Amino acid sequence: MKRDKNFTWHRIDPASLDLQGIKVAIVGGTGGIGRALSRFMASRGADVIVVGRTFRDSDVLRIEFIKADLSLMREAKRVGEVLLAETLDIVVFTTGIFAAPKRQETAEGIERDMAVSYLSRLVILREIAPRLATTRRAAPMKPRVFVMGYPGTGQAGMLDNLNGEKSYSATPVHMNTVAGNEMLVLDAAKRYPNVNVFGLNPGLLQTEIRNNFLGEGTLRSRFVEWVIGLVNPGVETYAERLTPLLVSPDLETHSGAMFDQKSNAILPSPKLRDAAYVTAFIAASEALVAARANVRVRG
Repeated sequence: MKRDKNFTWHRIDPASLDLQGIKVAIVGGTGGIGRALSRFMASRGADVIVVGRTFRDSDVLRIEFIKADLSLMREAKRVGEVLLAETLDIVVFTTGIFAAPKRQETAEGIERDMAVSYLSRLVILREIAPRLATTRRAAPMKPRVFVMGYPGTGQAGMLDNLNGEKSYSATPVHMNTVAGNEMLVLDAAKRYPNVNVFGLNPGLLQTEIRNNFLGEGTLRSRFVEWVIGLVNPGVETYAERLTPLLVSPDLETHSGAMFDQKSNAILPSPKLRDAAYVTAFIAASEALVAARANVRVRG
């Protein structure tokens, strides 16, 4: 990743944040980074809605829950429809997995990592963005959307193999979702001028995202996560460091910007600066959702 030296923002102490009156939706907020972020933002006064499969924070004030299986595009569309986008200030997409050693397919016929980690976000964002843009708010900032992935890492994806059917290997297939999420930011920043859209690269953190690849609860999985935890901050620390960025006034005129684990601005991947390629990738993604799930992605 290359730093964007033309953009810096004023950092404040997370402990001094007052998020009273801020309404947040975290898609994937029931585990890992999303859960840590939802708990911290709620502790600072934000009203948080989390979307996911298993809710573990019913005892935490200010957190509400929408149950959904985000491997299914029909479910993603439903989530986009039921979210009260008109009331939201911030939306954060954190849900994701890693591609399995052997190809997995959802009930709708979509490669599972592609469905969970990228296409569900595309469907939800397209449903809520027009309503986010019409929100009336007292605060001066536009509605904000943050897409968590690994932007700036140089991944361009495989436009001719989005569904991992022509050939399959876990890492290249997962790079489709990495590239897709970065392009989702770049596309949405242009598509929705009344919404600010940003990319987040958390780097390596100790989470459950690799369970689908390493095997949940296996010795290998536990060892890998232990090593990652030794050399990187925990999800709670990352969430505390990240939250000031999510509400920073300095982001207001920088839609499309992306940030690394330390919240430094980074440059987009070189290939993804080609607007025609981004347009083609997004169009192919929409076509895949329509063909396999019979779900029309809003324009």
